[in-house]
Amino acid sequence: MKIRWLTFEGLLCAIGAAAMIASATPAHAGLNCTFSITNLNFGNVDLTANTTFDTTGTFTANCSGGGTGNVVRICPNINAGTGGTTTGNPRFLLNGTTKLNFNLYQDSARTTVWGSYLWSFPSFTAPTINLTLGNGGNGSTTATVYGRISAGQQTLAPGTYTSSFSGTNTQIAYDITTDNCATIGNKNATSASFTVTATYPATCSVSTATLNFGSQGVLTANVDASSTLTATCSSTTAYTIALNGGNAGATDPTQRKMSKATEQITYGLYRDSARSQAWGSTTGTNTASGTGSGLGQSFTVFGRVPAQTTPSPGTYSDTIIATLTF
Repeated sequence: MKIRWLTFEGLLCAIGAAAMIASATPAHAGLNCTFSITNLNFGNVDLTANTTFDTTGTFTANCSGGGTGNVVRICPNINAGTGGTTTGNPRFLLNGTTKLNFNLYQDSARTTVWGSYLWSFPSFTAPTINLTLGNGGNGSTTATVYGRISAGQQTLAPGTYTSSFSGTNTQIAYDITTDNCATIGNKNATSASFTVTATYPATCSVSTATLNFGSQGVLTANVDASSTLTATCSSTTAYTIALNGGNAGATDPTQRKMSKATEQITYGLYRDSARSQAWGSTTGTNTASGTGSGLGQSFTVFGRVPAQTTPSPGTYSDTIIATLTF
């Protein structure tokens, strides 16, 4: 029988070697994640409508090498963008130095701002996204970024408004951990560039009200009445308003015709209360004009039925088309 001896020195060497081998293999060393965020384009918006405008983008994460079944915690921090912010809500889109209020949100109701754990507004943080790695340690996931332009900005000038997000404006941190995003901070932080854009073209609309001369007897004296026309045009947008000749196609704005079958009553429309400035459709001669403010601007349409032969009783009417050119 042979007896093998293991010396104490040999045992220490074996243990030391095993320890060095174990410490040379850090956990999750192969984890790598890449991210992208699509551009958010609001398209053409009409700020004179005094309403909100919504759009969406997509955040995409692709991770590999982290081990099957491991959960990657992703912290997609989105900061102010080149448009800036003063409070975190709103952010701004810029057209030169003009600011258009908007923001990015985590939810479709646009109530939870998509912010950052790495900026100075602690009330507005980033969402926490957990990605479970599948076979081979690979996995991907997406999240929707919700954008909204605020209402109440009618007086801004037309133009293209933008804000760009890159570099430190999109610091996406991640790790295989159960730590919260505040603790993860900027660990493994990388960036994903995107741009937010809105185009506000010059725009106008016009609304009118019925001008009613009321019930009259014989037409032996002038009968006057008035109504209101409202023009709403984007700020700084110059415009003119023309009134056509009505159903009879009158070329003289003071000789329009209200009709009942073949009978007619002559009347005129004017831009002033003295009824001295006719309102017609010849630009620069008898049209009204203005420059938009983004808010409704009212014009009074002054009507007059002059003294004339009285036709048979009944209802007499005409239809006038108002054309706003800008």
